[in-house]
Amino acid sequence: MLLVTGGAGFIGSNFVLSTLAATGEPVVNLDKLTYAGNVRNLEALAGDPRHIFVKGDVCDRPLLRDLLARHRPRAILHFAAESHVDRSIQGPAEFVQTNLVGTFNLLDEARAFHDRLPDAEKRSFRFVHVSTDEVYGSLGESDSAFTENTAYAPNSPYAASKAGSDHLARAYWHTYGLPVVTTNCSNNYGPFQFPEKLIPLMIHNALAGKALPVYGDGQNVRDWLYVLDHCAALRAALERGRPGETYNIGGASETRNLDVVNRICGLLDEVRPRANGRYAELIQFVADRPGHDRRYAVDCSKLQAELGWKPIETFESGLKNTVRWYLEHAEWVADVTSGAYRNWVDANYAKRGAA
Repeated sequence: MLLVTGGAGFIGSNFVLSTLAATGEPVVNLDKLTYAGNVRNLEALAGDPRHIFVKGDVCDRPLLRDLLARHRPRAILHFAAESHVDRSIQGPAEFVQTNLVGTFNLLDEARAFHDRLPDAEKRSFRFVHVSTDEVYGSLGESDSAFTENTAYAPNSPYAASKAGSDHLARAYWHTYGLPVVTTNCSNNYGPFQFPEKLIPLMIHNALAGKALPVYGDGQNVRDWLYVLDHCAALRAALERGRPGETYNIGGASETRNLDVVNRICGLLDEVRPRANGRYAELIQFVADRPGHDRRYAVDCSKLQAELGWKPIETFESGLKNTVRWYLEHAEWVADVTSGAYRNWVDANYAKRGAA
């Protein structure tokens, strides 16, 4: 039995679905169902006794205690987090509460649970803490990629809250012996991603004939990781990762934001051409967001050497899969892009103006 937090969100739901398909191991899925958590992501598991969904908050310690005592999971995979940098700039308090306080609560309840386990179960128990490469800060154009030894230098409230949670996870291993494995991943993309992030936002806006807002000069660089490759890496970290260690997970696909948008436009031109003109004509440069990190790049050679993982998808194949998925799931997109979503887009982009 696995306990997964945030398992109705983008990465969490992909992990639950792909892990049940790959291993069949039962999952208790705890999710608060904020705007980015969606039970529709899990429709394929309706009626499946291997999947137990619980609506709840990682800040609710009595609930955590009850779930651990009742289900006795062999591992916890902690995805639950507020994750959008732009939202953290407008409202950092929620990020501190969920990402820092929530992680502390989960670690502390897991420690108490772990302490009570018989020796054999104690040795095999794992707590996989899922984090981000944004904790490392920003790279220059010619700087070497982030490694697990790169000093932390978070530049947004989101990144700072995740950095704090990473430090707590490390402390619970070194102080209490809780067998924590931490992973720091690059930018994920793929099915079920809420359309506030770059790739699904561009697909959604393009199909609606709306402007495609690109921050600043569009030259910010990200390493792109297909979400199912990430899930496979997490399973490797769960089964073979060493307690107390950190593993970076990347897709070896550094790409400038403007190039990402142009590739999306090119794919849509092929499979869903506009009546008039090309999708790239919708690109609009807007004022950059505060503290926008220039470049992220992830060295995941430690993960590859120790755990035998490497990504299957290239950025080209993963992006094709993603565009196809959003075209085939228009009803899902319509459902999540509610009035609240439109209000958020207006607040974040409409007032920025041209770059």
